[in-house]
Amino acid sequence: MITTKNIVLEESDVPSYWVFQYYLNLPEQLTGQDIKINSIFNPNDKTPSFCIYVDKNIMQYKFKDFSTGIGGNKSDLVRRMFKLGYPQATRRIIEDYNRFIQDNGKVEVDFIPQAKWDIDFIKYRSWNKGDADFWLSFGIGKTILEKYNVKPIEYFNMIKQEALEIESLKLGSKYCYGYFDKNGEVYKMYQPFSKKHKFHKVKPYLQGFDQLKFDQPYLVICSSLKDAMCLKSMGYNLEVLAPDSENTIIKPHVIQHLKKKYKKVITLFDNDDAGKIAIEKYSSMYKLDGMIFPTAKDISDGMKENGFEYVHNILQPLLKKILNK
Repeated sequence: MITTKNIVLEESDVPSYWVFQYYLNLPEQLTGQDIKINSIFNPNDKTPSFCIYVDKNIMQYKFKDFSTGIGGNKSDLVRRMFKLGYPQATRRIIEDYNRFIQDNGKVEVDFIPQAKWDIDFIKYRSWNKGDADFWLSFGIGKTILEKYNVKPIEYFNMIKQEALEIESLKLGSKYCYGYFDKNGEVYKMYQPFSKKHKFHKVKPYLQGFDQLKFDQPYLVICSSLKDAMCLKSMGYNLEVLAPDSENTIIKPHVIQHLKKKYKKVITLFDNDDAGKIAIEKYSSMYKLDGMIFPTAKDISDGMKENGFEYVHNILQPLLKKILNK
C-alpha cells in the first residue's frame, strides 16, 4: 500500500533512470553505464544508434538518437514517444511513477553516481585589467559583478573520495571566477577559456534570486548568469535571474510567486535547439512568453561581437513588443 510520504508530486522527483527503464523496456538495468539500442523513432535503423547516457553535470540520464538527431531528457523522451505537450508529458510521468511505486514500493536509485567533486580550498585574488577587459567585452562592469557576488579566483582545490582513496585536483587560470550566494558560499566556478573545466557546479542555485528587489515591473529569466548580468547592465526597467541551465526548470511554486510580484515574467534563452526547447517548456508549463536574441547565440555574445548600441537597437523593440503583449 502506498503511503502519503511516497507520493511524488513533481517530475523532478522521478528518477531519470526509471523513466528510460520503464518506457523503453530496456534489455539491461541502468547502473550508470551508457547503452545503445535501435532507434525508437526510426524504424529503418539497422545498427543501434539510440544512445542513453548519464549527463555527468547533473547526474541524470538523457538520450540522443543519432539516426534522427532527436535528443533530450526524460520528459523529452515521453513527450516525443506519446506526442504530448510538456504539461501532459510531465503529468503522465508522475502518474505512471506513482502507480508503479504503489504496486512495487518506492524506487531506489539503482545506479551508482560518480563520486562528487567538492571544493576543498579557494585562493582569492584582486580584480585586474584582464578581468575588466574580459567582462566589459560583454558590457558587464565591476559594480554588476559585485552585485551578483562574482569574484576573481587565483586557484581552487577540488577533492573527491571513493572508499578510502582521496583524489585532489588543483585548478586555476588567468581567468577564473567564483559565483557565490548571499552567505558567501560558492555554488559555481567559471573558467571561460578552460576546455575541460569551464564550469564546476558545487550546488543547485537560482542565480540572481537573492538580488531581486521586486521594485521593477518586469522579470526576465535568462539562460545564464552572464546573460542576466549583461541584460541588467543595459539599464532597462526590469530584473533578471537565471536557473542553473536551460535544462533546469524553475519549480512551479517559485514561478507562481514571481508572477504575483511582477507585471510580467518572460524568458530570454539561447538561439539554439536547447534554448528553443526551454522557451517551449516555460510556455507550456507556465504560460510565459519567451524570446531569443536573433543575430547571435545569446545577448552576451551579441554584445561581445557587435557592442552595446547594436544589441540595444535589436533588443529594445523585441522587449517592448513582448512586454506589452
